[in-house]
Amino acid sequence: MSAILGRTFSPSTKCSFNHSPHDMANNTEEPEKKDEEEIKNGAAAVGETSKHDVDDDHDGHEDEKLSREFSSHSVCSTEHEDNCDEEETDVETDRELEVGPQFSLKEQLEKDKDDESLRRWKEQLLGSVDYAAVGETLEPQVEILSLTILSPGRPELVLPIPFEPNAKGYAFCLKDGSLYHLKFSFKVSNNIVSGLKYTNTVWKTGVRVENTKVMLGTFSPQQEPYTYELAEERTPSGMFARGSYSAKTKFVDDDGKCYLDISYSFEIRKEWPTQT
Repeated sequence: MSAILGRTFSPSTKCSFNHSPHDMANNTEEPEKKDEEEIKNGAAAVGETSKHDVDDDHDGHEDEKLSREFSSHSVCSTEHEDNCDEEETDVETDRELEVGPQFSLKEQLEKDKDDESLRRWKEQLLGSVDYAAVGETLEPQVEILSLTILSPGRPELVLPIPFEPNAKGYAFCLKDGSLYHLKFSFKVSNNIVSGLKYTNTVWKTGVRVENTKVMLGTFSPQQEPYTYELAEERTPSGMFARGSYSAKTKFVDDDGKCYLDISYSFEIRKEWPTQT
């Protein structure tokens, strides 16, 4: 019995040969009864433990399920908040950009004038600048002259600034699913404009559907207007893409100075409008 239960008796529990056979029988039965009770108690304990383990596993699955639900809700909320605050974040990022002190064009030309190589480099960088007319104005001036829409097989659609809406209030109309690209014409005077940036935001039925930002670059003052063409794009297509859109276009430099801030509406149709 002791070998089966995996136990060993200590000398104090061994039967004494001085006891009678009856006492020895009684002493033998008591350990056997005790062993059986311990086996039953052990089985009950194992059953109770298994029950607790099942409950713990069940609770663990419930906790994991709730965790996944809360995590999913948090991700959805974060994505929604990110979409809502995207424009504000972009504005804050732009504000964090620190630009160095500004000098007039005349001061920039007079600096290091004894360095011949540096002087030639400045002249090459500035291009066709009328040095006689160069003043001491710090602030550059950028005049947006026109915006042109070019589409293959179509005449150029030149939009003067400010836009002149048609009878329906639209600045222009485009065909759905058509290729097009934009061309700007602008003039820079007084000083070098640094980091000129074009932004265009479009809404349909109050929902923002496009937010374009393009860094045009740095431009020196000159008599001739600059032209800049954007990459080709395609208008949205389909029945739900047609209709009226509202938009806002801005031209801003690294110093945060805005040279154009214009709001307008345009239309996307199934076919190109009839030429007049």
